[in-house]
Amino acid sequence: MKYILTSIFFLGIILCSSCKDKAPKNTEIEQHTEAFVGIMEKHLNAVTNRDLPTLQSTMHPGGKMQLILPGMEIIHGVDGFMEYHKDWFSDENWTFDTKILNTDVGEQFGMAITEIVYREPERDGAPYFNRMIVSYVLEHVNGNWYIIKDHASSIEKSTDQQ
Repeated sequence: MKYILTSIFFLGIILCSSCKDKAPKNTEIEQHTEAFVGIMEKHLNAVTNRDLPTLQSTMHPGGKMQLILPGMEIIHGVDGFMEYHKDWFSDENWTFDTKILNTDVGEQFGMAITEIVYREPERDGAPYFNRMIVSYVLEHVNGNWYIIKDHASSIEKSTDQQ
């Protein structure tokens, strides 16, 4: 009986010790995910507000980037991405509404799926919109998350034939 009680006691200590080890990991994962979502929000807000310096700060420091848009060849590298956005941001006749639909965050890489509605008050005599699903891939480098892929797919446009 004494052996059984001693065994149960030590088993309890082992189980409690392993529970304590897991608690910080969950907090660490939550912080990792919060940082990921924070960079996604910063990136999306930078586009919405046409803020090139903030947008640049969300880009991979090594220049790694691919921008994939409907009907276009892939734009490679941070420089190409920024040049595209500089040209686009010079037109102030649009709005950009964003919503993060879901994320999948790992240690080194993460992915976010967003819904974006691009609007112009007038295009060819009528209001225009383009509802898109955009997937982003981010890489974790030196403790920070950076955008490395942006792939947009149009779901519904005001110009679609009904």
